[in-house]
Amino acid sequence: MLMKGTTTVGVKFKNGVVVASDKRATSGTFVASKSAVKTLKITDYAVATISGLVADGQYLVNNIRTIADLYSLDTERPLSVRGMARILAFLLRRYRPYFLLAQLIVGGIDREGPHLFNVDPFGTLTEEDYLATGSGSPVAISVIESGYSPDMDRESALRLVISSMVA
Repeated sequence: MLMKGTTTVGVKFKNGVVVASDKRATSGTFVASKSAVKTLKITDYAVATISGLVADGQYLVNNIRTIADLYSLDTERPLSVRGMARILAFLLRRYRPYFLLAQLIVGGIDREGPHLFNVDPFGTLTEEDYLATGSGSPVAISVIESGYSPDMDRESALRLVISSMVA
């Protein structure tokens, strides 16, 4: 049974990012799980959300977590959020033509400030102010677009993300 993650969202605000995911995993039209973990910590300053095949996403996040730890040990400085997203995009491209069927939102704060990246199953990487992925993304993105402001504070971003997830 292939378990697919459904809706995940991310919003960048003035001093950070907020990401969220629902807990449903589907197999076709059947809800296979109501307790899937699709928001995963990468480091103390970066997280990822997963839509698509949950197992593929978890595999990718485990890989980038290990790479970030080794980078930090080797260089004595943290891997940037952009660096993590670029490596994830490379890993997804590396598995073509077989594909890892996962789309990730990578968000975090590093010395350059807050970042929010979309990494799609083909390895395409884009940095955005807000994102939604998965089957519920059209509704979630419309809610976010109607309420987003680049200078919003943490509480406003949190309320917007919650509104987009329950819409």
